[in-house]
Amino acid sequence: MTVRAKKFTPEVLLSAPRRSSAIPNQKGTLALFTVSTYSFNSQSKSSEIRVLDIKTGQTNLVSSDAQASEPTWLGKKNLILWLKGGEKGTTNLMLTDGDNLELKPATITSFNGSVANLKITEIDSETFALVVTGLATPSGSLYNPETAEKPKSTGKVYSKLFVRQWDSYVTENTSSIWYTTLKIKGSSGSSNMTAGSLRNALAGSSLESPVPPFGGAGDFDASKNGIVFVAKDPKINAANYTKTDLYFIPLDFTKPRAQTPQIVKTGNLKGYSASPVFSPDGNSVAFTRMKSIQYESDKPRLLLIPDITDLTNVQEFYETPDGEGKWDLRPETITWSQSGEELYVTAEENGRGKLFKLPASPRHAKDLPKPIVSDGTVTDVKLLPNNQLLVSSNSLVDNSTYSILDPETDASSLVSSNSKLGKAFGLSQDQVDEFWFAGAEDYNVHAWVLKPSNFDKSKKYPLAFLIHGGPQGAWNEGWSTRWNPAVFAEQGYVVVTPNPTGSTGYGMEFQNGIKNQWGGRPYIDLVKCFEYIEANISYVDINRAVALGASYGGYMVNWIQGHPLGRKFKALVTHDGVFSTLNQYSSEELFFPHHDFDGTLWDNRENYEKWDPARHLKNWATPHLIIHNELDYRLPIAEGLAPFNVLQTKGIDSKFLTFPDENHWVLKPENSLLWHKEVLGWINKYTRIEEEELNACVSQVRM
Repeated sequence: MTVRAKKFTPEVLLSAPRRSSAIPNQKGTLALFTVSTYSFNSQSKSSEIRVLDIKTGQTNLVSSDAQASEPTWLGKKNLILWLKGGEKGTTNLMLTDGDNLELKPATITSFNGSVANLKITEIDSETFALVVTGLATPSGSLYNPETAEKPKSTGKVYSKLFVRQWDSYVTENTSSIWYTTLKIKGSSGSSNMTAGSLRNALAGSSLESPVPPFGGAGDFDASKNGIVFVAKDPKINAANYTKTDLYFIPLDFTKPRAQTPQIVKTGNLKGYSASPVFSPDGNSVAFTRMKSIQYESDKPRLLLIPDITDLTNVQEFYETPDGEGKWDLRPETITWSQSGEELYVTAEENGRGKLFKLPASPRHAKDLPKPIVSDGTVTDVKLLPNNQLLVSSNSLVDNSTYSILDPETDASSLVSSNSKLGKAFGLSQDQVDEFWFAGAEDYNVHAWVLKPSNFDKSKKYPLAFLIHGGPQGAWNEGWSTRWNPAVFAEQGYVVVTPNPTGSTGYGMEFQNGIKNQWGGRPYIDLVKCFEYIEANISYVDINRAVALGASYGGYMVNWIQGHPLGRKFKALVTHDGVFSTLNQYSSEELFFPHHDFDGTLWDNRENYEKWDPARHLKNWATPHLIIHNELDYRLPIAEGLAPFNVLQTKGIDSKFLTFPDENHWVLKPENSLLWHKEVLGWINKYTRIEEEELNACVSQVRM
């Protein structure tokens, strides 16, 4: 299923099918995935569950119900389970036979509320544990918004933080993990399958998992021995500290009540815990944890519990006496090998989302992890028979690929590409380049380059200078539906995406160099990047340059506006950025400014003031588009209204775009299309892109 386009426009980006990662069956012959598509003609979204034949690459439809999601395999036979939104706020558990898709799917049971993050684990040949997540009411029951009593007043009263987080106000309901069992008797048909009632694994514990606002299936795992999960420490202020602990619930899934969660202590590591994964035999757990209790982007340390019955024995991979750790990258997702003797771990490195291999025991992990996938961005890894891996990934020109990888030889074979390796979008890897340049101090900085598909090295192209958010983030060789460099390149720009000081994947010293340096080293890095382009890339018309950024990138664009680099650009775009660093306390996660500005506003006001873009308003002069959304509680909308008020008062050509139903990101297709039209229209106006295309058309007619 591909979209074919002569030119990669915003419409093509936003209407292209979006695939999930692929989940193979036990035999490794088939794989499940979901795909969603938006039609601008009908203004409607369609979604499907499909099954892929791994050998042929062909797919078959499992379900086209828009309410169907999260398919998974059940047991050794090709039975497929998934969740489906039901009537009156319920969720149905659906079943079909992957070998006989003509059969009508059966409803196994209905849960009285909205649940997600479906996981299945085998207990014995006839019994499977089913684990999901969903909101719990204060009484511990599953929350159903359709049947819950409606409040008589709209008032909200708070006596502790959070008041609101990301894009919604915090309520009395909390995230929780729910479990039950599925039993199969005799034949594997749906008529012989029964499901028990959901039970709240966290009832009475005051713990919340997955961790809001982004926690999901990666926050917990289940085996025949129980459930491991991460949760915020309920005794501390969640807005001021990042501390999340790992817990284990020894569990007999057939019994009505879960035991009390047991905390896993990790010594001096006090920050975020993440990605707990049971070994294939269910006896060990690998996970990550950060050291700092207030730094959300600290380096995750890779940890092992060799025996889940002994939570006092927690071992750290690549531990060093100074506490810094030998491996300087940031491990993210973890997959065990079939034998349980190796781990496959994803981590960013030099602008790529790589996959690494290492022994599954810290005692055997003497050498640093070996990269076995080094191009693009790996998004998921699943086991296949014979210790092969099914790898889901993407790149700057392709939004989804599935490949089979032999981790012993690193040999990889493509199973399926959603866009025929970019050809369906009119894109190719030939458009992608990169360079390194000397940064503000004694280090080099990396940048990606994306050229138009019709690139001619004898011509000059305007520059689109994209600045990433975070600030602890990076432009990687990966796909994006919000800030996609190829969309700008296909407008006729040479796109440069630098990764200045603070970027992830280049070592912790480089990343941590942004602390109390927001407008310091990163700004100088960007100045030097611009100078490098001017001196070394002959096909860039440096006199037709524009700069764009979101979040911290928006902060940096506002900072640039008040500094000499701002006069180098014809136009600027700030999306949900920071107008004044003195306003950080209108945000929700306060541990962020406390770390990055090295203290509170009252104890270290000079640090906040030093890097405040609003101190340099007198210098603002460049035409500027401001975008800011009403539901952005990370950076409230005043951070967008204020700079627009300044620009208008100063008589600087400017525009303001807002979406009352979007948060820090623009996610709805029609809104995203308008966003792209306004952004591209703004920068094209000042770089004379449209005028250039018109002149080219006139010249062709005269010929």
